[in-house]
Amino acid sequence: MTDDDTTETDAPTRRDYLRYSAVLSGGLLAGCAGGESAPTDPASDGTTPSATPTDTATEAPADGEPTATETATASGSQSYSVSMAPMGKVTFDAVPETWVPYGGDYADMGVALGQAEGMVGIGQSGEYYTEPYDELPGVSVDESEIEANDLVEAGMSKELFYELESDVHLIDTGMLRNWFDWGDDDIDEIRENVAPFLGNMIFRRSDGWHEHRYYTLYQAFEKLAAMFDERERFEAMQSLHDEFVADLQSRLPPASERPTVFLTYEGTNEPETFSPYRLTDQGTSKKQWNDLGVSDALAGTGIENLSTENRGELDYENLLTVDPDVLLVRGHEGKSAAEFRDTVLAYMADHPVASELTAVQNGRVYRSGYLRQGPIHNLFLTERAAKQLFPEEFGDVTSDEELFDRQRVTDIVDGAI
Repeated sequence: MTDDDTTETDAPTRRDYLRYSAVLSGGLLAGCAGGESAPTDPASDGTTPSATPTDTATEAPADGEPTATETATASGSQSYSVSMAPMGKVTFDAVPETWVPYGGDYADMGVALGQAEGMVGIGQSGEYYTEPYDELPGVSVDESEIEANDLVEAGMSKELFYELESDVHLIDTGMLRNWFDWGDDDIDEIRENVAPFLGNMIFRRSDGWHEHRYYTLYQAFEKLAAMFDERERFEAMQSLHDEFVADLQSRLPPASERPTVFLTYEGTNEPETFSPYRLTDQGTSKKQWNDLGVSDALAGTGIENLSTENRGELDYENLLTVDPDVLLVRGHEGKSAAEFRDTVLAYMADHPVASELTAVQNGRVYRSGYLRQGPIHNLFLTERAAKQLFPEEFGDVTSDEELFDRQRVTDIVDGAI
């Protein structure tokens, strides 16, 4: 199967030092500092969308699509290409040594592929959760360097891209256009003078500007594996994941006995309104819930999924008309399960309207996981979700029972496959 993603100009990963110096002395950076504002909403996309980019939209093929091709150069060395919407085919003359992801999903993919040391910055450090690595001996990232090189904190300033001098930027260019008001000239400048872009916004599928192809978590992960030349680690992680999910699914109760779920965002300890997410959206941020086969409480309601265009919220009266069995709240991943119960759930239990919700009365209000999750994140979040939804089968969410092999994950990251 060939990749029919829209192709822009092929871009090598190594920068020519003299050309880079010429760009700096030529004044291409003038006027770009301090001129951009960062989104402030929970999904990190609160800006008004700009015109839709011209990237071609196609449906995602089945997993296992070829992701890279190699080409012999005149000198006899091997270059290779990776194709991914919306950038199309991107050519590398060597495996990237340094890299910058936008979010925690691609950051976690890189860590899973043994590339943690090369991550020199990130789009949003505050939305990249590294706590799961604490359970994987020897797996870690340099959080101080990442936090110091936060692209959103820097207003997505092009100067920081030049300073980091990364070999590749794992950022969907549609995000740059629609969330940060970058133009094609800005994208071309950084791609040509610093390094190429490769990446696709995969955590949800409800944004009108995202007309190019989507990828599942493991389809996107496979693209990065091709880029980093880490096929063996990818296949080992995929096998672990597939075995883990298959085991969980074999133990689930019949669909008619599974709870209805309302997934939302509200980051305060005393919530009054909630941003809705639709599980049927199929974005990677909902992967664990879809793998566990739960029903979307919003099905048939006409309530739209949170997106760049839709910023609507529901109050408690609206929630009562839905009245889900389980309420999953994003924005509290800095809390433990106990801390969440003692703050958010306690407030809702004392609220005159919220206390009427079935989920509140039964104590089934939980933290819902990361917005942007990679393959390691997903293992931990799926384990937690199984305990939240089916404690009779998988144990209470506060228990120490492990549903997948931590050492096996560590071995994969370490390359001991």
